[in-house]
Amino acid sequence: MSSKKTTPERLAAFSDAVFAVLITIMVLDLKPPVDATLRALLPLWPTALSYAVSYLFIAIIWVNHHYLVRFAHEATYRLIWWNFAHLFMVSLVPATTAWMAATKLAAAPVFVYALVFVLVETAYIAFEGSALSQAGDGDITPRLRRIARIRSYMALGMFSGAAAVSFWFPLGGLALVCCVLLIYLSPGMPHFLHKSAR
Repeated sequence: MSSKKTTPERLAAFSDAVFAVLITIMVLDLKPPVDATLRALLPLWPTALSYAVSYLFIAIIWVNHHYLVRFAHEATYRLIWWNFAHLFMVSLVPATTAWMAATKLAAAPVFVYALVFVLVETAYIAFEGSALSQAGDGDITPRLRRIARIRSYMALGMFSGAAAVSFWFPLGGLALVCCVLLIYLSPGMPHFLHKSAR
């Protein structure tokens, strides 16, 4: 397959399909309670929390992925393979989400969950670098490049810290994972996305 035949739009369409499948898999893991009472919903809070966090993360990953692809003028082999690596790491989220929910946020599952996001972020950094390498200063300023890079490495550090904390305080580790949402939903994000329009 020649990189000339694979456009950034085609790459984005394939990735969108993968994200849709991953969300569908997570939805299928949701099981209703047996009893027909509101009280029966209370024991399901670990499942609800795990699903909500993972769904929101996949949504954020998709948004960032979608706009990063706009920087690419050509789907090079480097971009394609880093995209596959990134999608592979994201594909691990539903399984770790289900494990974390089934064990009611036990230490080992939360640790693995956070570790998966370390891998997701590592692949994302490489994918981000590949996409931004094709962008000119008219697409994104040097300052915004630095902000994007700093934000990505901050997220990587927080995910790594969350994995370490999870061994002793699983809820604290999960809370730290959730804090990464603040980085990717910061007020500076709309400016970053605005510059990505070609």
